[in-house]
Amino acid sequence: MPSQVAFYHTAAWLKCRDAYIASVGGLCERCAAKGIIRTGDIVHHKEWITEQNINDPEVLLSFDNLEYLCIDCHNQEHYKSKSEKRYFIDSQGKVRIK
Repeated sequence: MPSQVAFYHTAAWLKCRDAYIASVGGLCERCAAKGIIRTGDIVHHKEWITEQNINDPEVLLSFDNLEYLCIDCHNQEHYKSKSEKRYFIDSQGKVRIK
């Protein structure tokens, strides 16, 4: 979806993302909750961005809707069933086909 791609290049998102990462100490929040110390890779929107909410700052830029995740936790969030695991996000944050 082009509007989502464009959003991730905005100054507002980049500033919010960097501030959020700093606020959680740079660790994957889900791993840390399990006592595992692992750096995060991707700031994830708990409520996913859609065409309906792409202009809602509470969804896009609110710390309450964000979670810092490692690649594995982010992939688990987006590709929970085995039938959906055709793609993964690499260490540079790019979607790759398995």
